[in-house]
Amino acid sequence: MIKVLKLEDEIKLTGHSDYDELGKDIVCSAVSSIMITTVNAISKFNKKAISYKRSNDTSIIKINEKDNITLNLIDNMMELLVELSKKYPKNIIVKER
Repeated sequence: MIKVLKLEDEIKLTGHSDYDELGKDIVCSAVSSIMITTVNAISKFNKKAISYKRSNDTSIIKINEKDNITLNLIDNMMELLVELSKKYPKNIIVKER
């Protein structure tokens, strides 16, 4: 299961969806696309606004600057991930603290 945890200044994604085998996993592909599109969009506007790290089965987006564009894009990403979790509740869970 993919676990998404949104903290005040950080979003952490961990795990694997296990929806299907590698290369055919539509849930994993959707999560990756949503996350990478958001990171790239924020970076186009302000490269210093976020930091992004990926290792093995963990991705961390650290929010360094809370400008309107960054916050709106992060909110949009979280809304998309929540909608995905509603369709695939056995494969992704989203929590906010």
